[in-house]
Amino acid sequence: MKRVLITGAAGFLGSHLCDRFIKEGYHVIAMDNLITGDLKNIEHLFQLEQFEFYHHDVSKFIHISGDLDYILHFASPASPIDYLKIPIQTLKVGAMGTHNCLGLAKAKGACILVASTSEIYGDPLVHPQSEEYWGNVNPVGPRGVYDEAKRYMESITMAYNSFHQVETRIVRIFNTYGPRMRLNDGRALPAFIGQALRGEDLTVFGDGSQTRSFCYVNDLVEGIYRLLLSDYHLPVNIGNPNEISLKDFAEEVLALTGNTVKIVYKPLPVDDPKQRQPNIEKAKTILGWEPKVDRKEGLKLTYEYFKSLPESEWYKQPKEFNSIK
Repeated sequence: MKRVLITGAAGFLGSHLCDRFIKEGYHVIAMDNLITGDLKNIEHLFQLEQFEFYHHDVSKFIHISGDLDYILHFASPASPIDYLKIPIQTLKVGAMGTHNCLGLAKAKGACILVASTSEIYGDPLVHPQSEEYWGNVNPVGPRGVYDEAKRYMESITMAYNSFHQVETRIVRIFNTYGPRMRLNDGRALPAFIGQALRGEDLTVFGDGSQTRSFCYVNDLVEGIYRLLLSDYHLPVNIGNPNEISLKDFAEEVLALTGNTVKIVYKPLPVDDPKQRQPNIEKAKTILGWEPKVDRKEGLKLTYEYFKSLPESEWYKQPKEFNSIK
């Protein structure tokens, strides 16, 4: 049985990856410091012999006994609310955490896949964004701690590949949604659904003309799985190229929920990207991958998940990180 370490395993994407690798017959070693993750996302796996969990911060030295075939490094705050509140930790997990994971991969002879993001493109001047575009990022803006952490992650991963011959993969993840997202994490989709569930007006920043491209989580996990098992070491965009403005998306959510609240507009946050759409030609060509789940279907599944949560979850406030250093 092959063994895989998944960091950030109690988070939204990490927990779905745990499910997929268990399904594929792997022994899964899950790791999370639970700053933004939640054990509820993986508690259904604790009874399995082929699953184990380590409560650990990957920014500190990582020790894993025995052989290791694969590492998937997904530990990181991933929403503006989180990384604006814990900027130092965001930088540390992208820099020191990635360094530790790469060192472990080198020691174990493991293949490592690191989770980069469309945010490395910043507020793009090229549309749609292909892997050859270098981005338009403000390194000293409020989003810089996340954007630059991911850009550094890609650089050090390529350095370990070329200098130490570590087998590496880099996935650039575009907006993803589905069950286990947090309603209060500040991203558009859970924010809209949370407001609709609470009977609040939906908040759109700017004039709503800025665009996003939403990929359902099952499609994303399939793309990541294929990339890991490929032999391609350069970055690959994984996302859904079906682009929509945030104003139109808010109206879709209202139609789905049957809610009669209004859409209200607030000032656009600093450095908020105006356009986000992946060019996925590499994923199609190299991995034979493209998204399958229609947004209407995926939204319905996601809304049903959120609606099934206890009402206390609808009103739950974002985590406070005052004690984190």
